[in-house]
Amino acid sequence: MLRDLAYLLYPIYCAACNSPLYKNERLLCTSCRHELPLGNFHNVNAKKIEKVFYGRAKIENATSLFVFHKDSLVQNLIHNLKYRGREEIGTELGQWLGSDLSQITEYQDIDIIIPVPLHKKRLQERGYNQVEKFGIEIAKKLSAKYIDSVLKKKSYNKKQSKHGRLSRWINTSETFKVENESLLVNKHILLIDDIVTTGATIEACVKELNTIPGIKISIATMAITE
Repeated sequence: MLRDLAYLLYPIYCAACNSPLYKNERLLCTSCRHELPLGNFHNVNAKKIEKVFYGRAKIENATSLFVFHKDSLVQNLIHNLKYRGREEIGTELGQWLGSDLSQITEYQDIDIIIPVPLHKKRLQERGYNQVEKFGIEIAKKLSAKYIDSVLKKKSYNKKQSKHGRLSRWINTSETFKVENESLLVNKHILLIDDIVTTGATIEACVKELNTIPGIKISIATMAITE
């Protein structure tokens, strides 16, 4: 009874559509769980994301949980994660994708999960890296290590969402550096981010990481633009 009263007085809202959740729902309402556009890239569409980076960056495998469209449930979900402090979204999506990847042979030998880093100034502004909890949960599912101290962003850029595709590529080019590279020698890493748009940010990270001897790089993101 007290629990029912708490739901009436302090409703919890769906992270995608912002409707009040029923007490048997967690983070997402039942409708959104069924309507979110799963990409299934690690199964039948496995090569679709790899084509984005073909000839640009050497990777082993690539996947995204959702397909991203403007003014969509996925956009609301990631917006709430990045700008409204709902870090539990990262946890939920990491558990979701991590469970899927744990059943895929190509991801069984992942050693380390590495997030695309934020510049320290951006990290101070936001207070957290939006993909941290996403990566931590994937690491648990794959029995891998989560390490956020080896890839650093060197320069502080304005928010990329306000830039065109060409200027976005220019602004992200050559802005990352590797530290403690001995941790990555001969390792298969999974580089994670929230959204793949032009692929410029991930491309810059991969090129920097590929200077490490024996490294293999796969990619996993929350969403990819279609």
